[in-house]
Formats: sequence, structure tokens, C-alpha cells
Amino acid sequence: MKTKFPYAAILAEQDPEFIAGFAKGLAVIEVFGDQDQRLTISQVAERVGLERATVRRCLLTLTRLGYADYDGKFFSLTPRMLRLGYAYLSSTPFISIVQPFLEELTRKTGETSAVAKLDGTQIVYLARAMDPARALTVSRSVGGRLPAYGASLGRVILASWPEDQARALLESAERPKVTDKTLTAIPDLMAELARVRDQGYSINDEETGQGLRSIAVPLVDGAGRVTAGLNIGVVARHVSVERMLAEFLPLMLDIQRRLRQLIA
Repeated sequence: MKTKFPYAAILAEQDPEFIAGFAKGLAVIEVFGDQDQRLTISQVAERVGLERATVRRCLLTLTRLGYADYDGKFFSLTPRMLRLGYAYLSSTPFISIVQPFLEELTRKTGETSAVAKLDGTQIVYLARAMDPARALTVSRSVGGRLPAYGASLGRVILASWPEDQARALLESAERPKVTDKTLTAIPDLMAELARVRDQGYSINDEETGQGLRSIAVPLVDGAGRVTAGLNIGVVARHVSVERMLAEFLPLMLDIQRRLRQLIA
């Protein structure tokens, strides 16, 4: 079944200042990701909710401008696309502030740590640190995304929202059951957000992937607003929930406290 065009509601407003073609091109770019690096026109059209002819023009334009490659069947993004991401990364001090803290956390725990923010119904990874001695990492790359409803990073951010706003976002999101542990029902998710709000952290125990486990805390600025989330991701068979709570959580809460005065 074809996905609904993500900017359909804005398009319906018929705002003369809104450039529909530009929005469609951006939506096409957003379809590509870790799991969808090479796509056909039909695959992109299905995922973005646009007609094949529109998608074809968008992809061929991106190819002509050097932002995509085309081998006659599959399209893929090129390194030129990094220009767009780097424009954001270089314009915000947030990442340069949190990166040393991530490296400290990874050095002390030996596990991958990351910071992410909410973007619509997904979280987007902005920074991470890895132990170079580890061959396996469970964190997404910078720029990678996960649905917020199931991710520990998403839940610590959503838990800070007014309940009606958090519920509305969850109801608007697709909520597939990734594993047999994934919470998808709205009442269950709202109860989990209440639990996260009370305890101040979130545990994801194999909800976003079999054998994957994570713990996250919110990052709060000087005004008391939750601006992002900090997490550690582990392989479940190597690190228990009990160890994460006993060893990792105190380190993460210490970083949360120290960053509070640095994050604007």
C-alpha cells in the first residue's frame, strides 16, 4: 500500500508561498536511509506517496545535479548530499559541546554512546562515540533515524511533552511490531512514557531489534527544557539490564547534570 505523502496536509493549504515541487524533492531524498540505500523509481514512489512520473523527475533532477547516481535501474545518493547535512552540523554548537562527553562515556563503559533529537515521528542521531576496539556497534550512524515510539531516545524526549501532544504524535506515527517485545498500542506506550517520566530514564529491551538493548536519559538545557536524549546501546547477550542500571545510568546522569549548564 502506498504511503501518504508526508507533506500532504501543508500541500492542501494551497499556500502560494509554499513550493510544492521543492517539498516533493525533499521528501524523495528523505526516503533513502540505512536500510534503503539503492531504490528503484517504483520503490521510492511507494514509500513517499507520489506518482511515479513525479518521483522520476525528482530523481533525475538529483542525478543531474550530482546528488544521486543512477545505474539504469537503481538510484542511490552520492557524497555530495553531505553538503546539506554538513550545513546543519557546522552551524550548531550543540554537537561540538556533547561530543567530548560521548567520548568520555564510551571510554568509561566500552560501549557505543549517542545523542539524538526528535524530528517529526522519528529520532535522528546527531553525534556518537564508539570504542575502536569493538568490531560490533549497535548504534545508528550520525544522520540515521529510528521511529520514536519504540526507541529509548525517543521515549525520554516524548516523556517530557504534555500528554495530549505525546499521544497525538504517537497516534500519527506508523507503529510496526518489530519484535515480540515491541509496544505498539497507544495505552501501553502512554503508560511507558509515564514510567519514563517518573524514573527519569528509559530502557529499551529488544523492542527495536532482536538482541539489542539500550538505556537513555533526557538532556536538559539551563531553562529546564528537554532538548535531546543521550543513550548507550549494547548487545543484549553481553550486557544485562541490571548492569546498565548499576554501572551506566550513574555515569549518564552525571553527564546530564554537567551538560545542563552548557546547553543553550
